[in-house]
Amino acid sequence: MSNNLVTVAYIAAIVLFILSLGGLSTQETAKRGNLYGIVGMVLAIGATALGTGATNYGALFAMIVPGVIIGAVLASRVDMTEMPELVAMLHSFVGLAAVLVGIGNYLQPASELGAELVGVEETIHLIEIYVGVFIGAVTFTGSVIAFGKLKAIISSKPLTLPGRHLLNIGLLAGTVALGFVFMGSSGGVQGTSGLPALLGMCGLAGLLGAHLVAAIGGADMPVVISMLNSYSGWAAAAAGFMLSNDLLIVTGALVGSSGAILSIIMCQAMNRSFISVILGGFGQGAVSASGGSSAPGGTATSTTVEDTVELLNEASSVIITPGYGMAVAQAQHAVADITKILRDRGTTVRFGIHPVAGRLPGHMNVLLAEANVPYDIVLEMDEINEDFGKTDVVLVIGANDTVNPSAMEDPTSPIAGMPVLEVWNAANVIVMKRGLSVGYAGVDNPLFYKDNSKMLFGDAKANVSAILAQMQTVDAKVPAMAG
Repeated sequence: MSNNLVTVAYIAAIVLFILSLGGLSTQETAKRGNLYGIVGMVLAIGATALGTGATNYGALFAMIVPGVIIGAVLASRVDMTEMPELVAMLHSFVGLAAVLVGIGNYLQPASELGAELVGVEETIHLIEIYVGVFIGAVTFTGSVIAFGKLKAIISSKPLTLPGRHLLNIGLLAGTVALGFVFMGSSGGVQGTSGLPALLGMCGLAGLLGAHLVAAIGGADMPVVISMLNSYSGWAAAAAGFMLSNDLLIVTGALVGSSGAILSIIMCQAMNRSFISVILGGFGQGAVSASGGSSAPGGTATSTTVEDTVELLNEASSVIITPGYGMAVAQAQHAVADITKILRDRGTTVRFGIHPVAGRLPGHMNVLLAEANVPYDIVLEMDEINEDFGKTDVVLVIGANDTVNPSAMEDPTSPIAGMPVLEVWNAANVIVMKRGLSVGYAGVDNPLFYKDNSKMLFGDAKANVSAILAQMQTVDAKVPAMAG
């Protein structure tokens, strides 16, 4: 394939990637956005493989084909509840690829670069390598730690080492110092005298990435995922500079910038600055509701499946607010069936989704879409908050921090100012939860003790399934009595 055709294919792929990002912005167009991305990636890989720069097709396909098969098999076996872990692991692969590309590019003989680089060109190339390896190493180890936290291999509590900020500054200073050593000792891109400094920096950057994410608590994991998504994009862009590949540069910039914007949106949804998330340590000093002196006053009132069904049968308007507990219990299909029964009766049913519900941006939306819940009744927090006061029953399924009134009522709370779903304004609130434990933010929830709130303890799927069974029984009796 000629260079002109490769360029045209790259431009088409870039346009498709942009359309993909636009499509992924709404549930209604998400499938189309995914399709654009798939076609764009196939086009990009095909153009690169058939371009003039590719020669060893045996080695190329020996890498691509197993990767495609392994990726397809693993992705098909992953439940939606495990999607955050998969995303984190994929981010780590991008970071590792950037590290390997950087080191390989540095070791590549000058004769294979097409022209020997001298002067400013050599300096710029060395900087590209160094920065690319740094970003890649931070992304790789940070993503591995994020995977461990999401998979519960590592505790979700923030790791707050004494002097951790000084440690981060020291690691950054070390990478800068090694950068000067690397630039001063390389003496030509074909040389290897700067390799020890490059590898040393890679180790420091890896430690920095691991420590940064380890210091971030579970409540901030949605931001961490989008942040690592941004890092992986910049790592890909850096690899593009090293390989002089325009498509990789543009694609990496698109992913990096979109991930950064999403991180900012997530931070705004939690009333936290991006810097405070990076510094970590959020929620480390909270006391659980089970025995701490700072627990909210009052007594939690428990309820039963039968009483919950009675409330739903009498309600004219219902709002369901899901959280990660629904995802863990995989209760979304039973929730969708309950929604259908209520809507068939003429009950107004809607879903209120907090931007950081779940462990991944858009996690709840994807779960509900998987269960075929209509897109038009799934509303964002800003669209539905004013309607809670006019709602008969709110079902809180596995949510905690995103429905915590402390954010608005307690200025001393760690989550004070965080926008939340104001479910307590409804006539009746049923909270489905295993117990009164705190959420990922480590903050007690006064919602459990309000007069209009009742706790339906137990596994979310078991309770939702029991509610569904009783509602189906009621609906089955009505036609029989009418006959």
